[in-house]
Amino acid sequence: MKLLPSPRRHRPRSAGLRTYTPARLSVRDVLALGVLRLRARPMRAALSALGISIGVATMIVVVGIPASSKAALAEQLDRLGTNMLKVKAQDDRTPLPEQADAMVARIGPVTSAAEVGKMPNVSIRRNDQVDAGDTSGVSVIAARGNLKDTFEADAWAGALPEQGAGRLPSVVLGPTAARNLGITSLAPHNGIGPQLLVGDKWFTVTGILRSMPLLPELDSAAIVGWQAAKEQLGFKGHPDTVYLRAREPALDDVRAVAPATVDPQRPEAVTVSRPSDALAAKQLTETTFSSLFLGLAAVALLVGGVGVANTMIISVLERRTEIGLRRALGAGRGQIRIQFLTESVVLCLLGGGAGVLLGTAGVAGWALSQSWPAVLPLPAVLGGLGSAVVTGAVAGLYSAVRASRLTPTEALANA
Repeated sequence: MKLLPSPRRHRPRSAGLRTYTPARLSVRDVLALGVLRLRARPMRAALSALGISIGVATMIVVVGIPASSKAALAEQLDRLGTNMLKVKAQDDRTPLPEQADAMVARIGPVTSAAEVGKMPNVSIRRNDQVDAGDTSGVSVIAARGNLKDTFEADAWAGALPEQGAGRLPSVVLGPTAARNLGITSLAPHNGIGPQLLVGDKWFTVTGILRSMPLLPELDSAAIVGWQAAKEQLGFKGHPDTVYLRAREPALDDVRAVAPATVDPQRPEAVTVSRPSDALAAKQLTETTFSSLFLGLAAVALLVGGVGVANTMIISVLERRTEIGLRRALGAGRGQIRIQFLTESVVLCLLGGGAGVLLGTAGVAGWALSQSWPAVLPLPAVLGGLGSAVVTGAVAGLYSAVRASRLTPTEALANA
């Protein structure tokens, strides 16, 4: 018996049906989709990005302006020198020894020293018709020593203190004192320079100093020579303050030995301060306030992000037809998500870029008006742009996921 081969079992072929895989979107396609809706409604996009712009601009301004101020202060201190010390008695009723400047000058690292003594009972007036009690806020002090190198003094008119502060009845004014007393020029009248009544003696104004940021107390002072003050104004000859300059590396050592050098018997009654520390403390205060404004900038950025999120959610509701058609034509959930997420990030990135430009312009304009160097910290710029991108991603994430969950039938049925 011959066995016949068993018939083959034929599997039914599919009628040309194939599984469809959505095409991958290139970076160019993703960006094109991201800006398509923004270009279609530019006004809405601009208003949505405005909140981000304000937040980023504020962040850059509140970081850049204190940085510019700090740079200006550093330049100023570099010019003036941070190597000044001020030696002063704790109690005004027990002044320093008369030769205190000579004592501190013997300290090795000290390069220059000068001392001043106040004369609170001596008035200064334009003439004898002015009441003796009306001093125009100007104090009279006696000074001696190397004033030019110690004070870093410079005169915009007349002579420096050491040239006119000897035995002759002459006076040198700080800039505020000159303005309060109405002395704007040293031009002589009838061969004599401007005269001021110091106590009951006439003194000739021989110089007007430039402002000294490290020594604001001298800006409103009238400086007379030590010997002239003793001979004509009844000055007792005891200084209130000794100023000294020392080499920077040894400044702490000089600061430690100065009290015992000035007053060996009562070193605890002598204090030594560094005028530049006051400016640094002022800068620290400004930095503290800038931290407050930085927090406000973060709030503004958050508000801008909420606005972007709201815009993207409304966009999903308005574009159900578009989403349904794209899904019907084969767009996958991932493509829908990436489209809406890209729109949100691009929107915030454009707002962040505009905020960087606005913040930079604000910092540069303010620094220019204050004659400061314009400083724009790179972390502030990068942080502003980074925060804008993160805000866009977070704001668009919910709307992107919600759009991708819509099926073609749901999107078209509710359109």
